[in-house]
Amino acid sequence: MLKKKILIVDDEPNNLQLLRQTLKDDYALAFAKNGKEALAAVDKHQPDLVLLDIMMPEMDGYETCQRLKNDPATAKIPVIFVTAMNELKDESRGFDVGAVDYITKPISPPIVQARVRIHLSLVRVDELEKTQRAAVYMLGDAGHYNDDNTGVHIWRMAAYSLALARGAGWSEERCNLIELASPMHDTGKIGIPDAILKKPAKLDADEWKIMMTHTTIGHGILSNGDTPLFKLAGEIALYHHEKWDGNGYPKGLAAEAIPESARIVAIADVFDALTMKRPYKEAWPLEDAISEIQRGSGSHFDPLLVQTFQSILPELITIKENWDAKE
Repeated sequence: MLKKKILIVDDEPNNLQLLRQTLKDDYALAFAKNGKEALAAVDKHQPDLVLLDIMMPEMDGYETCQRLKNDPATAKIPVIFVTAMNELKDESRGFDVGAVDYITKPISPPIVQARVRIHLSLVRVDELEKTQRAAVYMLGDAGHYNDDNTGVHIWRMAAYSLALARGAGWSEERCNLIELASPMHDTGKIGIPDAILKKPAKLDADEWKIMMTHTTIGHGILSNGDTPLFKLAGEIALYHHEKWDGNGYPKGLAAEAIPESARIVAIADVFDALTMKRPYKEAWPLEDAISEIQRGSGSHFDPLLVQTFQSILPELITIKENWDAKE
């Protein structure tokens, strides 16, 4: 495994040597003696983290950090100040210019090692989140690759789901999960033949049986992901066509036996589908779509969530208008 790269910046050779001894076994190290050298070294080595002294000739650490943060190419590199300046105002200024941490001299090697490890792990988490989001976008788009929905549908529906979850009292963390999980609700359509997905008319009974399997296909794909996001996505994929009165599919669950995530996405998905133009229908007027959701309360949809839908209608309409403008 490639070692993470750390740039150490200090004008005192003894400090550079001490930090080198502290970190050399675990990281690939580069060194600079002042701010100008540091900027050149960042450009050359592309470090994963910078340990930066403050009191240096020519360009101090504050200005160096500020320049790194002002450049989009280097703004996300974490900077930890390592300095003898230990007044509260010094630390405050350090955080103001973009540092993520502050270590005072004389250094303690275990503290330096721990702080470096923590901040590199946070970078890794950020990278994993980006990778996970990329996977979500691809799976969401893949689920609609062969049908007539536009890509805007899944992201507009995700915004509706997020708003409904917030209105239902979900935590911010869970709201963020459903916003990412809901676009994957139709991933299973990957396994449905084009002739069914693109049929410009209602499906017959045999075709409908095949179409219904997209729920179990999607669950089978997404449940292979062992993270909270993909577990939620698998749950939504499997149950988003269940109905409050038990007349949905694939399992015929009723009422609160249906996971709340799927009950939320059911409303978001139907509301968006009604207001979209499809090969076999025109887009419904907004008022008619709202009335249809209200009529489905207690039969298709969770009555309490329909009340939430009604209470946040201005927000949902704004979401619709914003996404419609992007089509």
